[in-house]
Amino acid sequence: MGKNKLARFADNERFEHVVQPGFEEVFKKDYRLKGRWNTDFFENNHPLILELGCGKGEYTIGLARLYQNSNFLGIDIKGARIWRGAKTAYEDNLPNVGFLRTRIDFVNSFFDQDEVDEIWITFPDPQPKKSLKRLTSSKFLQFYKHFLKPGGFVHLKTDNDDLYKYTQEVIALNQFHLISDIEDIYELNEKPDIFSIQTFYEQMFRESNKSIHYLKFQLNKDLPFHEPEKE
Repeated sequence: MGKNKLARFADNERFEHVVQPGFEEVFKKDYRLKGRWNTDFFENNHPLILELGCGKGEYTIGLARLYQNSNFLGIDIKGARIWRGAKTAYEDNLPNVGFLRTRIDFVNSFFDQDEVDEIWITFPDPQPKKSLKRLTSSKFLQFYKHFLKPGGFVHLKTDNDDLYKYTQEVIALNQFHLISDIEDIYELNEKPDIFSIQTFYEQMFRESNKSIHYLKFQLNKDLPFHEPEKE
């Protein structure tokens, strides 16, 4: 393991706004902060917003700067990735930012019923051969259904055409409330502030002239979720 990676892991250990639970703390059990993120971690009662698969945390940081009266928690399994966002939050003294190092599969161990106001999924792995591993699959949306507040939002940004179309199918099949469907945010005449944030991957995709898709929707919590039939 390189010295840079070891140094980053050491930083993550000392950053108070980085949470890195062990496997035994979350596997088939509730983590100590479940239901207590605002009271015990952020120490306020502001809306709690997650970025799943946050990578280097560019969106977590960018949203936190735009919306200082909300709490933002970036989640990723790679400690060397979240170090970049965690270091920026530390250096810039951003009190409404935190990072959680864990697998998204364990997400229900961390958040209580109706604890989360919004979820952002930015440029996730499209999982072309394993649809149930997609972060907008019925499997994962069923996870989110438990802790997302009634009327809470799910946002997806992706360059991947197949993931975009797949998520459109999931929304229609499950009768979710589609709020916004933008085929390419860069074709908008006026872009909302949320689209002023660019991740590393988004910049790379734009240089390749790829369209950046965006979906915003609300879950239908009254019905079981279904998966689109495979072609």
